[in-house]
Amino acid sequence: MPTPQLDRDTLELVAVAAAVGAALALLLVLFALGRVRALSAKVRRLSAAPRLAPGQPDPEVLRHVAVVRYDAFADMGGRLSFSAALYDDNGNGLVLSSINGRSETRTYAKPLTGFRSDHSLSPEEQRAIEEARRG
Repeated sequence: MPTPQLDRDTLELVAVAAAVGAALALLLVLFALGRVRALSAKVRRLSAAPRLAPGQPDPEVLRHVAVVRYDAFADMGGRLSFSAALYDDNGNGLVLSSINGRSETRTYAKPLTGFRSDHSLSPEEQRAIEEARRG
């Protein structure tokens, strides 16, 4: 049985298809290599981070928490308004406040850095920060 012969146009088409396939494979390999390098850099950063001794708490964990409930308006009872302070050992975190009125509720979030905020803090928010400090 004779071997079938391919014409020149078919051979060129097969060669172009093979080249396109090879180029796509190369792009895929380069993309995967970039992802591996990025993950490798993340692993190096994480492994270089200081390690805590067993049983030692992480100072960057939000673990100081206090909630102060109060009546924001004289005609409202039930202490439905509140301010909550959440921060780490360095005083970095946030204060959340919810002011409840008869027809609306307003909620505020203020960042804390070193127990201070760039936003003015209400007396109730200050009290929540102090209560969280006392534990």
